Amino acid sequence: MLFLKLGGSLLTDKTGVEAVRPSVLARLADEIVQARAARPDLRLLIGHGAGSYGHVAAAKYGTRQGVATAVQWQGFAEVHASMARLNGLVMEALLAAGVPALSLPPLALTGCENGRVVRIAAAPIQAALDAGLVPVIHGDVAFDAALGGTIVSTEEVMMALADRLRPSWLLLAGEVAGVLDLAGNLIPAITPESLPQIEAALGGSRGADVTGGMSSKVQGMLQLVARFPQMRVRIFSGLADGTVQRALAEPETAVGTMVSHSTYSG
Repeated sequence: MLFLKLGGSLLTDKTGVEAVRPSVLARLADEIVQARAARPDLRLLIGHGAGSYGHVAAAKYGTRQGVATAVQWQGFAEVHASMARLNGLVMEALLAAGVPALSLPPLALTGCENGRVVRIAAAPIQAALDAGLVPVIHGDVAFDAALGGTIVSTEEVMMALADRLRPSWLLLAGEVAGVLDLAGNLIPAITPESLPQIEAALGGSRGADVTGGMSSKVQGMLQLVARFPQMRVRIFSGLADGTVQRALAEPETAVGTMVSHSTYSG
């Protein structure tokens, strides 16, 4: 069982507004097809970020912080609609390439409280996997018992699903080679013990991003591998041809930065 997240920075130009990269999207879909053909037993869940789709509207309305007024609820709906437009393009590319993808929007699956996912309906995703389908989730708005509404990132949804689906790897494909130090060199591995040495190098992200940049990503992934020590995370660039296919085929030896609970994680 693998989780693959296609970052919003990879699929779109995050400095624009609803600016998808169609050639990148088509190539990634082909790489996923090839990886599944090489590994027929692969159980795969795909998630994709918002990029220049959801984040712009979310920042305009402050949706992440809560939803109460009529204007904010209008923004809530606009954020979801924007994400649905991107998800539609992702689904078209996956299906056209031959991936049996099935979209399952987190708005219908998750419940939040104070900005945190407190429940998730994993049964439809499990049923899709059992049927040989590839479920696809994405960053989305969600109803929140305390805030009215909020936003859940793709990683937050995946973290909630990890309890039930127990993936061995979470592969995060973005536009950077991995986690870089202050000199711009790739950090090959991060554990809780090594975090203090590299924390200063963790920055934000380019363009609008209401769910945080690399710092929040790494912190969240360390929390995840602490809860599930058997699981590892790889952060890498999906811009170069073949990297996503290689990561799906051989995540242990793929490029990028590995995040694990310990240096000797098996």
